[in-house]
Amino acid sequence: MPADSSPAEQPLPFTERTEWAERADHAARSVTRNFGRRLLFLPGTHLGAVSIPAKAARSVFGPWHYWWQAHYVDCLVDAGRRELSTQTKFDGDSRPSAGRLASRLVTTIRLRNLFRFENHFYDDMAWLALSTLRLERLAEETRNPGRRRNAYVRRKLTLQFDSASTEDLGGGTFWSTQRDFKNTPATAPVALYFARTDHRERAQSLVNWLNSKLFHAERGVYQDGLRIKNGETVLEEAIYTYNQGPILGALLELGGQENLERAEHLVESVARELTVPGTRVVHGDGTGDGGLFTGILVRYLALAARDHRLQETTRRTARALVHATAEAFWLTRREAPELMRGKGSVPLIFSPNPLRPASGTYPAGAAVELSTQLQAWMTFEAAASM
Repeated sequence: MPADSSPAEQPLPFTERTEWAERADHAARSVTRNFGRRLLFLPGTHLGAVSIPAKAARSVFGPWHYWWQAHYVDCLVDAGRRELSTQTKFDGDSRPSAGRLASRLVTTIRLRNLFRFENHFYDDMAWLALSTLRLERLAEETRNPGRRRNAYVRRKLTLQFDSASTEDLGGGTFWSTQRDFKNTPATAPVALYFARTDHRERAQSLVNWLNSKLFHAERGVYQDGLRIKNGETVLEEAIYTYNQGPILGALLELGGQENLERAEHLVESVARELTVPGTRVVHGDGTGDGGLFTGILVRYLALAARDHRLQETTRRTARALVHATAEAFWLTRREAPELMRGKGSVPLIFSPNPLRPASGTYPAGAAVELSTQLQAWMTFEAAASM
């Protein structure tokens, strides 16, 4: 059974899971209503604004962050799975379902990317491939014909991963089409993608490369990558929270004693190395791309918390990390009545840092970035999934 769909070993009491689902729905409404835009006013399109308030010219001609949109798809799939189980739309019967919005978003990513799904960064493409794979499975369960389009995305992007996963530097996946850097940000999600699409040998080869080249034995977590500079190989030693997430997912997906033992050690290392001292809260990494990092790690910690093959102590640690981080994001939120459009619940704004109040990081009138709001949303989804 894929780790992405494994049942909870010891689920939360129904009332608590329902509360987290309600919080996730509130975050989903805040994001989709306030960041969601049509592309050039085209009907049937949907894309997340990089920040709000958004300037029209910048949203059309400025950066739009392909990989942020890929995680937006993933969050919508989470909400869509909950809609499927409850038969209730997250934003009411008069608005599109989460699955429909996710399908529109994938189509719009291609339009905004000049009618292509390929871009210059293999990690970006890996995140989109993972999210569309999950969307395809949701479409199959709901009998949505959009699954053919999702399969097309996978076919196109699989060719990219095949070309980027070479024997240069002993293995691994290149980060970009410049082909001068192989790193965890690209190799880990590509390994997870290969594992989820039954290319297990290729996935295991990439995992083995990460273990041999980028694993920090003393700290128990994975370093950033190997860069080619002037013909020399240079180790980039930085350790980022989000890099630990997809490698954890790949270890769980592949299974087997060695991979599962590594997964257990990684969860414990995350708890020791990447939390705010004295807490179980995974630390934040600021705004911009870093505004997604904590949420990505928490998404995969939730998979570990649900995986009955792991020791109970590991599952308990993973659950504690997810819940503490989600609770911190929720407690530091602020209501944003200035964003209200008509009737409905008051929008919420979440801090980039789970332990800093959003009233300080994003006071009224400040520009709010999509990445940080997706991060909190996916953290609530993780808590609701256990």
